[in-house]
Amino acid sequence: MPKVEPIIKIENVVASATLNQRVDLNAVVRGYPGVEYRPEQFPGLVFRLKKPKTATLIFNSGKMVCTGAKSEKEAKRAVLKVVRELKKSGIVIIGKPELKIQNIVASANLGGLIDLEKSAYALGKTMYEPEQFPGLIYRMDDPKVVILLFASGKLVCTGAKKESEVYEAVKKLHKRLEEENLIYYEE
Repeated sequence: MPKVEPIIKIENVVASATLNQRVDLNAVVRGYPGVEYRPEQFPGLVFRLKKPKTATLIFNSGKMVCTGAKSEKEAKRAVLKVVRELKKSGIVIIGKPELKIQNIVASANLGGLIDLEKSAYALGKTMYEPEQFPGLIYRMDDPKVVILLFASGKLVCTGAKKESEVYEAVKKLHKRLEEENLIYYEE
């Protein structure tokens, strides 16, 4: 039985930040006509960066939400860059943003086929209704993540607050699937 190392890829890191001050969104629009701001539809302004390729929502409360980063480091870089851009356009920002990672979404391939029917019973804390959704939903307690597991051996892990939790969760699940003979490798 070949032991395959799972291929894990961070797809999206969501970070929130607060500037602890109010921001005049109309002034941001004047400084950056390229931003998206339609207050009648949504109270936040969308500030897109090409590098790192992210979108940051900015609210007049000074709260921000950055999505699209591929790592914790990239999320931090993006928020700091947006703050620098705001300052450049004349927005006075006093402190440093307080940043917090809210969610990390990753995909992985375990390299084998998974018996979802048996896994649903063996793993516990699962939901598997193939008529509704082709994947098994597994809620892991430690680290606290949710994993969508597919028969192809592919999975999506969500809910992690640190990249290390993603790797730990995937490794832990993979080991358990192997120990309980729920994953099969084709020769």
